[in-house]
Amino acid sequence: MNSFFSGTSVLSFLGCLALGLLYAWILYRNNKNLDKKLQYILAVLRILVVTAIAWLLFAPLIKTLNYTLDKPVIIIGQDNSLSVGQVKAPGFDEKQYAQNLKALQDKLSDKYEVKTYHFSDQVADGLEFKNQGKLTDAAAFFRKVQDEYTNRNIGAVILATDGIFNHGGNPLYSINQINAPVYTIALGDSIPKRDVLISNVNYNNIVYLDDDFTVEIQVQAFQGNGESTSLTIAQNGSKVAEQNISISGNSFVKTIPLKLHAGKIGVQKYTVQLGSLPNEMTTRNNSQSFYVEVIDGRQKVLLAAAGPHPDLGVLKEAISLNKHYEAKLALADDLGATDPAKFDLIVLYQLPDVQNLSAGFFQKLKSVKKPIWYILGGQSNITAFNQLQSQVNLASANGSVQEVYPDFANGFTSFNLIEEDKKQFATFDPLLAPFGRLTVNAGATPVFNQRIGKVSTQQPLLFFTSENGTKAGYLMGEGLWRWKLSEAENEAPQSVLNDLISKTVQYLSVKDDKRRFKVFTAKAAYDENESIQFNGTLYNDSYQAVNEPEVNLQVKNEAGKVFNYTFSKTETGYQLDAGAMPAGNYSYLANTVLGGKKFSATGSFYVNALIAEYQQTTANHQLLNTIAKQSNGKLFMPADLLKIADEILKNENIKTISYEDRKYDELINMKWLFGLVLILLGTEWFLRKRNGEL
Repeated sequence: MNSFFSGTSVLSFLGCLALGLLYAWILYRNNKNLDKKLQYILAVLRILVVTAIAWLLFAPLIKTLNYTLDKPVIIIGQDNSLSVGQVKAPGFDEKQYAQNLKALQDKLSDKYEVKTYHFSDQVADGLEFKNQGKLTDAAAFFRKVQDEYTNRNIGAVILATDGIFNHGGNPLYSINQINAPVYTIALGDSIPKRDVLISNVNYNNIVYLDDDFTVEIQVQAFQGNGESTSLTIAQNGSKVAEQNISISGNSFVKTIPLKLHAGKIGVQKYTVQLGSLPNEMTTRNNSQSFYVEVIDGRQKVLLAAAGPHPDLGVLKEAISLNKHYEAKLALADDLGATDPAKFDLIVLYQLPDVQNLSAGFFQKLKSVKKPIWYILGGQSNITAFNQLQSQVNLASANGSVQEVYPDFANGFTSFNLIEEDKKQFATFDPLLAPFGRLTVNAGATPVFNQRIGKVSTQQPLLFFTSENGTKAGYLMGEGLWRWKLSEAENEAPQSVLNDLISKTVQYLSVKDDKRRFKVFTAKAAYDENESIQFNGTLYNDSYQAVNEPEVNLQVKNEAGKVFNYTFSKTETGYQLDAGAMPAGNYSYLANTVLGGKKFSATGSFYVNALIAEYQQTTANHQLLNTIAKQSNGKLFMPADLLKIADEILKNENIKTISYEDRKYDELINMKWLFGLVLILLGTEWFLRKRNGEL
C-alpha cells in the first residue's frame, strides 16, 4: 500500500508551511529574553502548529494505492454420468485415470488456484468417479463456473467427458461466456457398438376412456444391418401391440406409430420392449416404460321433458357432437324411474309442465344439488316453475306466448362468441316465450336479451345464475328447431346453434372444487431425479384457509410399500418435499382433523425412469475437439492428461493479474493530527510560561 498527494495538495502544503514560517518569524524575531537555542525550538514548534492547522483547513486529499495479486484459477470438471461408466474405450483403466487426474490437480496446485467439480444432472464440488448420474448437463457446469468466478482470473477449464449431453443446452454455446481456454479430456469410445435401442417415445399423458391414442416409438440400431427385431407394447404386463422391424443399414433409425385403446380408467403403465440382437453391447436401452392417465371425461346430461318435441332432437344432436358428453332423453313415462343424481347436468325442457306429469321426478330432484338448464315454452307450468327455483319469477302469466328475437348482451364473457356468430343469431327466426312480467335476480349474466319486433329490451332471453355455488341456466322460449332451419336457409358452413348449446352445457356442467381439504402434487408426472412436491389447503366452516392441525401423508408404491410423511406449515397452507423416488406409479392418502371432524384427500402421481444415458452410447469426441479449438484449448486423450499441466504452464496468457485499488481520504479525517497539534501547542505554552513569556 502506498500513499500519495496530488500536485494541488503539494502546493497547498508549501503554502501552509510558508504561513507557518511567517507566523514564527513575526512572533520570535525581536524576542531578546529567550535563549537562542530555546527560541529556535519554540519557533519550530510554532511553524509546525500553524502549518498543520492551515493544512487541515484546506482539507487536502490523500491518495492510497492497494495492489492485490490474483493467481489464475484452474477449474476441473469431471463427467459423473452413467454413459461415462458404461462405455469405455479399449485399454481404458478407470483406476489409473482417477489417479492421474488427481495428480494433475496436485501438479497445478503448486502455481495456480485449482477448483474441482463433478457434474451429471447436477453440479457438485470435488471429483467423483461413481458414474451414477441419470443425465448429463455440461452447460450447467459452465453456468456454475460463470456465476461463481465472475470478475476472477480464470486461467483455464479442464473438461473431462464423453461429449454426450442430453440435458440443458449445448455446452459449445457456453464457452464464450467463460473467456478462458478449455482443455478437454475425451472419455468413452467414439466407435459405434452393436446395439438396438428405443431412442424416444412420444405419447399423451392424459387420454379419455374408450378413446384410441397413438404412441410414436423411435427405434435406432447400430452395426445390425440385415437383422430383425420385434417391438412389443404391454399394458400392465399384458401385450397389447406388436410389430416386427427389419434393420437396414449399420446406422438405422425408424419412427413407428402404434395405436392403443384406452379401455380402463386410472393410471396405466405401458412398457415398450425391443428384442435384443446377438452380442449386443447392452440391453438396458431395449425397454422403456411410460404412464398414461385414463380419465372418464364424459359428462352425462339428462334431457327431461313431458313429451316429444323437435327442440329435444336439436339439443341431443348438439350435445352428442362432443364425444366427452353423453345425452340421455327421458320423457314423462321414464322420469319416475330416472335418478337425477347420476347426471352432471339436467335440462328441464318445459318442465314443470301444465299437466304435472312428472311430480315424482321433482321430489327426487329436490334432494340433489345439480346444475339445471330451464327451457320454458307454451307447455310450461309457470306457477310451479316459480316455486321450483328462486332466481327467476314470471308473474301475470296467462298461458299465452309471444315471439322474441335474440339480441346479444354486451359484456358477456363466460364463453366466447365471435362477431360473425352474433350477426348470424340476429337473422334467426323468433322463439316463443311465455307472456308475463319477468323478474330476474340482479346477479344474472345474460347471453341474449329479448327483442320484440324491432324493440330491444333489457329482459334476458338466455342467461345464467348461481346460488350457493350451483349454476343454473335459463332459456325463456321454445323453438330451437326454427334456429336450426334458419341455419340451413343461410347455408352456414358451421352450426353456431350447436356451438352455443355445446358451450352452454360445458359452462353449466363444469364443477367448482369446494372441498375443504385439498392435497395435490405440483404435477402429475415426475422424472426419477426430481423431488416430489406436495401442497395442501385446509378450510374452516367459513371457507377460510387455516393450518393449525397437523397433516399426515401416506405414499404407497406399486408393491404396496407405504412411506409416511408430515407436512410443514406455510403462511396459510401446507407444503411437503418428499424427495426423489424410484420410477413407478404411486398413490397417496392425506389425513387431518379440524374441529373434531376428520378430513382426507387422495391422489396419485407417477415417476418416469430416466434412460437417456443408455440411449446414446457413442462418444462425441468431435464436439469436444470443437470446444477446445474455439476456446484456444486442446483435446487430450485420457492417457495423456498429465500433459495438460505443461500446456497450461507454457500458455503466456495464463498469468497472475495485479489489481490496483485507488482510495482517496480527506486529511481532516485523520484524528491523530489533532492530537499532534494539541501536543505541540501544549509544549510551546509550557516552555514559554516557564521562561516568563506569558
